[in-house]
Amino acid sequence: MAETTLPQAEASQPSRLSVYWYILSQNPISVMAMLLFMFFTVVAITGPAWIPFDPLASDTSKALQAPDNTHWFGTDHLGRDVFSRVVVATQLDFFIAFSAVVISFIVGSSLGAIAGFYGGWYDRIIGRIADTILAFPLFVLAMGIVAALGNSLINVIYATAIINIPFYIRVARAEVNIQRSQQYVQAALLCGNNSLQTLAFHVFPNCLPPLMVQLSLNMGWAILNAAGLSFIGLGVRPPDAEWGIMVAEGANYIISGEWWLVLFPGFTLMLAVFCFNLLGDALRDLVDPQKRT
Repeated sequence: MAETTLPQAEASQPSRLSVYWYILSQNPISVMAMLLFMFFTVVAITGPAWIPFDPLASDTSKALQAPDNTHWFGTDHLGRDVFSRVVVATQLDFFIAFSAVVISFIVGSSLGAIAGFYGGWYDRIIGRIADTILAFPLFVLAMGIVAALGNSLINVIYATAIINIPFYIRVARAEVNIQRSQQYVQAALLCGNNSLQTLAFHVFPNCLPPLMVQLSLNMGWAILNAAGLSFIGLGVRPPDAEWGIMVAEGANYIISGEWWLVLFPGFTLMLAVFCFNLLGDALRDLVDPQKRT
């Protein structure tokens, strides 16, 4: 009897995708954030293949044309299609933000987990590193790093990653410090795991929900930071298409009435940051074990 009922019990278990969809469906805002994120991801990956015009090709005879059926977002002061440049800029801004957040997440969460689990001198040294970075205004620190290392794409990524590391250190340290006193940690150690294995495979996974929220928020901050650096001339260099550059170039023409040069890249930037701010709640729900019970 047990052999016949076991497959039926296994078959009755919901699939992982159905569980994830059930979790997301409880919060319509999370569904909207996930759909918006997937939209931006598709545009970033496939955008350069279907844009109607070359984003770098200039035609001064069509400069500063208002939006119409041919140029949906109008043209800029060099006659370049604004829609094509906004689409291509999505790929570049997402690449900068994703690369910076991955670096800061790996470094910051690792250092914070070590500080929270082992304490002592590890905690003091890592804590002072985080405090030193946070002692500076973060955007000013990013400006200084880019100015010192040179105005290049890789340095923008490094600067954005460095200023976000302390957030992961603090979140990971606080969560690990709470989790290390739980009974399952002692059980893992008694089962033969060393302290590093216990931290990596038992403690750290239980700290992921707040880290996922922080990761999503940092994606929005990283996009804003990259756009801000480009806006003041320390980020991506023209003629590359980037939201911050496009807003900076279009700001010179607001007074003369060319509103589309700022509106469309600025609105896209705002929508991307809004998406990642909402996405944090969805990621927290998906990785929270209590939501899957």
